[in-house]
Amino acid sequence: MNAIKFFEMSTEELKNKLDDLKAELFNLRFKLATNQLPNNMVVAECKKDIARVKTILRQRELGISFEPEKVAKKKTAKKKA
Repeated sequence: MNAIKFFEMSTEELKNKLDDLKAELFNLRFKLATNQLPNNMVVAECKKDIARVKTILRQRELGISFEPEKVAKKKTAKKKA
């Protein structure tokens, strides 16, 4: 998934997505171990998506990045001032 789509999600949606991705990674690893996975690159993509989500969540914790609705509120506040 594209990183921009993750930035557009709220923090709660990102936490839910992280849980889904972890479950998907577990299933992919299981399929890989039993030789039922036709494309091994899917595992790497899933790991990268997990890393992207964790990075965005950490950025929001530190105040580097903001949720989409908070960004929109800040832009309108600057225009009013």
